[in-house]
Amino acid sequence: MPPTNPALPAAVLWDMDGTLINTEPLWIAGETELVAAHGGVWTHEDGLGLVGNPMAVTAQTLHDRGVDLPLDEIVAFLNSRVRAGVAASTPWQPGARELLDALVAAGVPMALVTSSYRELSEPFAAVAGCFDVVVSGDTVTHAKPDPEPYLSAAEQLGVPIEQCVAVEDSRAGITSALASGARTVGVEVFQPVAPRPGLLRVADLTELSVERFALIAAGALPTSV
Repeated sequence: MPPTNPALPAAVLWDMDGTLINTEPLWIAGETELVAAHGGVWTHEDGLGLVGNPMAVTAQTLHDRGVDLPLDEIVAFLNSRVRAGVAASTPWQPGARELLDALVAAGVPMALVTSSYRELSEPFAAVAGCFDVVVSGDTVTHAKPDPEPYLSAAEQLGVPIEQCVAVEDSRAGITSALASGARTVGVEVFQPVAPRPGLLRVADLTELSVERFALIAAGALPTSV
């Protein structure tokens, strides 16, 4: 039997791209534009293969596919394209804004934990207005799928990682969150979310609520095996 009144998680740790906002089409469009400008072809499937990876991996992959630019220029180009798209209209995923507001009302601390650089994460965090901590891809030594980003977020919040719930959508991000020791939710957005020990899978954020986060933190919901 699940606990009658489970405690809320010590914190909820959120991925950004794909999980809270639908930026993946913006990333793929930027990648496609850049590869085409250098005489190559970049498909939607190519873009999906990079979802959730560190920016350094994305830049190196595009360079290997013929983008004859320094890696930092590739990163700058992609960041500028995505930032412009988000600035034009914040592409919230269904249920995301409402869920953040509900967690704020319940007094649950939150962190944004993303592979995107501060150029993108900090403006979004300012729009969201609810994150106590922001961990970006360029503020850690080892990006996702390493557990460092989630461990850093919990440390900065001053809470045990084992009492946190992390919400992710990519293979790299889920690997990072699970390895950190956080209770982990995988949202199936652009990549299939395969069953993994300790992973709770949902179709979208509308399946989550403050009450369900409490059950997740208590380990009272069935996870993948």
